[in-house]
Amino acid sequence: MSNQLIKPQTLKGFRDSLPELMMAREHLMEIARKVYRSYGYSPIDTPALEYSEILLGKGSDETDKQLFRFQDQGDRDVAMRFDLTVPFARFAAQHIGKLGTPFKRYHIGSVWRAEKPQKGRYREFIQCDFDTIGTDANASDIETLLVIHDLMEAIGFNKFAIRINHRQLLNGLLEKLGVLEHSVGILRALDKLLKIGREKVIAEMVDAVGITPEQAAGVLDFAQLEGSSEEILAQVEELLDGNEPGLLGVSKLRELFESCRTAGIADERIVLDVSIARGLDYYTGTIYETFLTDLPGIGSVCSGGRYDNLAGLFTKEKLPGVGASLGLDRLLAAMEELGLIDTATTPAQVFIAMFDQERLGDYLKVGRELRAAGIANEVYPQARKVQKQFQYANRKGFRAVVIAGSDEFEKGVWTVKDLEKGEQAEVPAAELHSYLHRLLSN
Repeated sequence: MSNQLIKPQTLKGFRDSLPELMMAREHLMEIARKVYRSYGYSPIDTPALEYSEILLGKGSDETDKQLFRFQDQGDRDVAMRFDLTVPFARFAAQHIGKLGTPFKRYHIGSVWRAEKPQKGRYREFIQCDFDTIGTDANASDIETLLVIHDLMEAIGFNKFAIRINHRQLLNGLLEKLGVLEHSVGILRALDKLLKIGREKVIAEMVDAVGITPEQAAGVLDFAQLEGSSEEILAQVEELLDGNEPGLLGVSKLRELFESCRTAGIADERIVLDVSIARGLDYYTGTIYETFLTDLPGIGSVCSGGRYDNLAGLFTKEKLPGVGASLGLDRLLAAMEELGLIDTATTPAQVFIAMFDQERLGDYLKVGRELRAAGIANEVYPQARKVQKQFQYANRKGFRAVVIAGSDEFEKGVWTVKDLEKGEQAEVPAAELHSYLHRLLSN
């Protein structure tokens, strides 16, 4: 057997998550769960692996190419899920008889795409999805927007905009231009508008999709309409005159904007953007993309839309759905850039220093008493120099240190040092938990 050491390294596009990142990630997950649950969404889970036929052809040609696909030991053709929506459509088709409709679910889990790694984007990442399936009511589309809004506020963002469009507007225009049969390629090209600009999008529509320069220009002229939401909808309504699906999309968007205004959502938080197409093929109605106005270049941090036909690939029962996904890792990259991530690497707020190894039981006892009072803490495992223990506490990001040596034990007190404010106090043992509660709440 070789004694040569194996080089410790991660695969390209993957990463280890150290405590600082995981603390921030789990905090976001907790917020997402709380918001989703407040609207009545129930948790589910699905396997990381699906039969390849479940996933293939459901997103786009690009997502098909990005699948981690292989033969398992049973020679089955399997792939790792590239999002949580397609597995949910399969899940709903399989279990809807027991679940009933409408069914509202949230799902937080890892997904995998073999795409080119870049800042804030990895080949394994976590999505935080929520969906309503089994209804085509516009109220569910509107609620989806409200959930996105409340989620962003709960995370702590004030400067964000949810950009809205409706696939029927785009489809109505393509039908008017006589290019509806090219809709998949056109919408994929249009989805790149912010990244590559008007001229390159037109070139792609002409060269790769096969429409004329005039038709491509017509799509871009439509996509770049400007004005308030009401003004843009009025222009779209005029352009789509006589196209029933397109006008239905206009009507649904009007109801969305009016309902959100009545519900108290600020106008600047919701923006009609008829250029948004969303690259995934399964969207059929309202679509959402959420941008941080402080960091627009990082891309959408919460996206989604209505997909009325996706579950129809797995069942004859009509199961229209709508939902969105919080891009957890992309959002964490944005928060890191904005300096919004806490540097603490411990979930405990209180550190109990050990000065007398013979009093180990007493240190462990106070640790248990504080935990029973709802105060997370860590007892240092051995008696070491006070400077070493304080260095440890500062590095991990504890808020307070609790100290007791032979003198304190004799007097029945604990010395508490607030590491944030640099203040120190002597506290009777019987009052320790109440004192710490007050300190930690400030």
